[in-house]
Amino acid sequence: MEMDKILEESARYLMDTYGRLPVAPRKGRGVRVWGADDREYIDFVGGIAVNVLGHCHPKVVVAIQKQAQRLIHISNLYFIENQVKLARLLVEHSFADKVFFCNSGAEANEGAIKLARKYARGAYGEGKYEIVTALNSFHGRTYGALSATGQSKFHAGFEPMLPGFIHVPFGDVEALKKAVSPKKTCAVLLEPIQAEGGVRVPPPDYFRHVREICDTSGALLILDEVQTGMGRTGELFAYKHFGIKPDIMTLAKGLGGGVPIGAVLGTGKVARAFTPGTHAATFGGNPLVCAAAIATIQTILEDNQYLLENCKRMGAHLSKRLSELINAFPGLALGARGIGLLQALELSRPCAAVVRACIENGLLINCTADNVLRFMPPITVQEPDIDQAVSILSEVLKKL
Repeated sequence: MEMDKILEESARYLMDTYGRLPVAPRKGRGVRVWGADDREYIDFVGGIAVNVLGHCHPKVVVAIQKQAQRLIHISNLYFIENQVKLARLLVEHSFADKVFFCNSGAEANEGAIKLARKYARGAYGEGKYEIVTALNSFHGRTYGALSATGQSKFHAGFEPMLPGFIHVPFGDVEALKKAVSPKKTCAVLLEPIQAEGGVRVPPPDYFRHVREICDTSGALLILDEVQTGMGRTGELFAYKHFGIKPDIMTLAKGLGGGVPIGAVLGTGKVARAFTPGTHAATFGGNPLVCAAAIATIQTILEDNQYLLENCKRMGAHLSKRLSELINAFPGLALGARGIGLLQALELSRPCAAVVRACIENGLLINCTADNVLRFMPPITVQEPDIDQAVSILSEVLKKL
């Protein structure tokens, strides 16, 4: 289908929920995609941090092909071998004892919210149900996840939000202490890095204090690692950077290497609150998506965790190159930040036009929080890819 036809029929048949950019990728390999017009782009969006191994990684593709020939879906009325294998991999490489599978990050956060409240109801009674989250956070578009999200622009038109959520400034220990009530707070829900909120990195000791506050008040610590998990920051899970362990963690995006899967991980004590009939997902953890996720995790961990080390090295290189833009464009480029290959460049003006100009020059990047350019290349990216991307961005910034 030609590009004009794609645009015309999209307007005719699709609900208008996305501010789509004028690219229709038709194929992808590694860090590159090709549009309907066969034009090549270097992709530093990666499906919004989904394609952690790049587009169509051979091991993920083969795993999907083999499983699709064998069994695609059967439902959780029965035992699913791939689901057990994937759960074991996640447990063996994290703090968790048990896993629940679903289909997306929003679903995972819904599950975590339900699990926290169910656990607290059983352990403490019905009064301990409030969940403290952060301003500027993003946890998803379903009602529980949306109510937890600390950005009013996502709430507009959908009010009233669900009760029982309190929002405090991210990184502010004293504000969190004031908000957490031993009698009412069942959980604190935070992103290790506020990704959608502009790649906001907390102070180094913040999560140590958060863990102490939760322990003192009897609240569970839920970490939303939907975007930071699966090697994105140079560790398999970002909580490992901060020297703490959560009680519940949510995953999605990079977990399936491109296919839709989410997960709720929890300690055994907390996971026991979920009993048959309390929560479910028809498609959750089906054989096909689990095969893709197993291949993704195994690829990240093989070769003595080469890809995690590559993420750290390439993240440092990208950070260095973005910092050079601050010196090259004073007053326009205000600051660079991030961990691993979740990086950002903050501008002094809205950056939507920059994103479109980069597209015209063969680079896909993302604008979030109005004036923050977000970079989420695969953890397989190499220095020449980063240099090419920053060179394109630099040429665009020169024309502003």
